[in-house]
Amino acid sequence: MFSGETNYPNNVNASFFLCSELFYDRGNHHEFTSLVRDLARPGEMTQSATFDFEFVNVEKPYETYTGANVRLRYFLRVSIIRRISDISKELDLAVHTLASFPEMNNSIKMEVGIEDCLHIEFEYNKSKYHLKDVIVGKIYFLLVRIKIKHMELAIIKRETTGTGPNTYNENETIAKYEIMDGAPVRGESIPIRLFLAGYELTPTFKDVNKKFSVRYFLNLVLVDEEERRYFKQQEVILWRKGDLKKKPGILTEKLRHSREESKPEDAEE
Repeated sequence: MFSGETNYPNNVNASFFLCSELFYDRGNHHEFTSLVRDLARPGEMTQSATFDFEFVNVEKPYETYTGANVRLRYFLRVSIIRRISDISKELDLAVHTLASFPEMNNSIKMEVGIEDCLHIEFEYNKSKYHLKDVIVGKIYFLLVRIKIKHMELAIIKRETTGTGPNTYNENETIAKYEIMDGAPVRGESIPIRLFLAGYELTPTFKDVNKKFSVRYFLNLVLVDEEERRYFKQQEVILWRKGDLKKKPGILTEKLRHSREESKPEDAEE
């Protein structure tokens, strides 16, 4: 709704946008989607006016995202196009992408170490986790010939922007906690249980329109008594799980009821 002084617009329209904005490249927005609906023809506007509009079946392939160096946003813009200067208002929209991953979700199992000094095997129960999932795993010590002081596990978020020689990586430690305190012995196993619901995480973004990516890694770190650090990173995929089950539609309900009503009654003996 517009009100106020008399306007002589050439056009009034509503636009829907999906764009990415690199914070170090301000003013240069990259639009993925742009839809426009004309709301009024050229003419004089002397009083308040209300315009109805809708954008039907708009593709929203990505979540809204705000990171260290990039923002992905959906927004509506309503504009009065005038000869001298335009008037416009914007409204940002929050979008979540709900997914269900395929049944294939293999566990992660790797062996790492230092020759003749340290040999460990670590295992995580999955390679893909939803944002409220629990990471379950184990660390097995197969060979220990250095004095380990403690061991910690961290979730690292890596935001990558740009391409080629202009690629920039921003690493952020989302969570870190100690999973072992003291020296382990050969044959010992350390359990891992990390609840993701308590942390601010996003789904994994892979090469969004060749502008940016967001990836997550589990970083296993061992620290010896001389403060030397040994670490191994493993990427995991994060996704957002839908909370509500899909309800059957009206047509599905009618078909189910019609089948129940058409069942023959048991014949009397």
